[in-house]
Amino acid sequence: MAFSRRQSWFLLVAAAAFVVRFALPLAGASPAENWPQWRGPNLDGTSSTAKGLPIEWSETKNVKWRIKLPSWSAATPIIWGDTVYVTSAQEGFQVLQKNYGRGEARPENPGAENDKMYLMAINRANGEVKWSREIGSGNQLFRKQNLASPSPVTDGQHIWTFTGAGTLTCFDMDGKQLWRREIQKEYGEFGLNHGYGSSPMLHNGRLHIQVLHGMKTDEPSYIFAADAKTGKTIWKVDRWTDAESESPDNYATPILVTVDGKLQLVVSGADYVTGHDLDTGKELWRMGGFNPENGRAYRTIASSITTGGVIYTTSTRGKPFIAFRPGGSGDITASNVVWKNDLGSDVPTPTTDGKRIFVVNDLGIIVAFDAKTGNILWDRQRLEPGTYSASPTLADGKIYATSEDGTTTVVEAGGEFKILAVNKLNSHTLATPAPAGNELYIRTADYLYCISNQ
Repeated sequence: MAFSRRQSWFLLVAAAAFVVRFALPLAGASPAENWPQWRGPNLDGTSSTAKGLPIEWSETKNVKWRIKLPSWSAATPIIWGDTVYVTSAQEGFQVLQKNYGRGEARPENPGAENDKMYLMAINRANGEVKWSREIGSGNQLFRKQNLASPSPVTDGQHIWTFTGAGTLTCFDMDGKQLWRREIQKEYGEFGLNHGYGSSPMLHNGRLHIQVLHGMKTDEPSYIFAADAKTGKTIWKVDRWTDAESESPDNYATPILVTVDGKLQLVVSGADYVTGHDLDTGKELWRMGGFNPENGRAYRTIASSITTGGVIYTTSTRGKPFIAFRPGGSGDITASNVVWKNDLGSDVPTPTTDGKRIFVVNDLGIIVAFDAKTGNILWDRQRLEPGTYSASPTLADGKIYATSEDGTTTVVEAGGEFKILAVNKLNSHTLATPAPAGNELYIRTADYLYCISNQ
């Protein structure tokens, strides 16, 4: 068929537009523009791309939408493109333990007949549920959490979920299940003392998962890497500890650190922080000193963070909080400490802007340290009173710290301590706020909120 010169010109323009449309990455296709896993794209609770985030909100003010969730969980939402993903316990699962009065009889596992867990995909534009998929069963009630606590993780093409019951699942972005594994059936039952809090960490096509839970010597303590595409184990190594009783019990998530130009996996908990070869899982070095009196109840919760080649790890109830340089071999406890103090946190994981380390403790006290020297920059400033289990999020020059009663204190991340706003939502909250674009997502026991300047 012959085309006129005018028709040929239109065809050329149309073809060029097609190439540009599909050759360029879609908006939001970069991990940095999203919140792909629990502590965000940088594994430290920060976003460098979220801008114009809200400072003030209420149940009605600056709420773009909110959606009722089936039940409660401590899992933080993750975000990719036009979708936010969140895990939840099954509808009908029992309420939090805090609703039982002191001395009031409580069933061993109330709501056991509603033991399923779900992954929900929610449209960021309007809060509508795109799809919901079961991610496992065997949910149980623990003090502050249930087994839907681990946050999901995504690379923009797949979503992976892990439950405290040991179910590891991969979905495509349309919710189709691609594979599933039952880790407890393969590697033994977890020692669930206060539940399971570790989330998978995704890097370079591999999922890295730590299982450091339990109070008995025969309960498992290991880390493993799984091929994200197939689910098959690439390596699995036992993680030795001489911690006793409750002290081996840990709820952190692995991070990455660069040592001599090469990335290493960092695992914290059970009285130590260890560095591992990413290809084999082999332990390369071990940092101790996190249980100075060899206490038997030194369970640890917060994850480590890193900046400037230094790792920052807080131990039980923040005592001690140690900054150290990774690297070397064997026990580096005596040689690699940069600074330490007793002003860390127990449950919330700290965050950093690269120059300063920000710690929010469980009582709502915030402290800022110079990352290099450990000098105190903000000395024990009070946020809105309450109990804090969610970790602080740093984005758009602001720190968002949310208490268990749903109150978020917004603090300017500057040289001096300055509270910008105190915002209340009327729902119990354990999950960490997640920013993306100009929106902030807060997951409470009852709802998922999309907060933005309206």
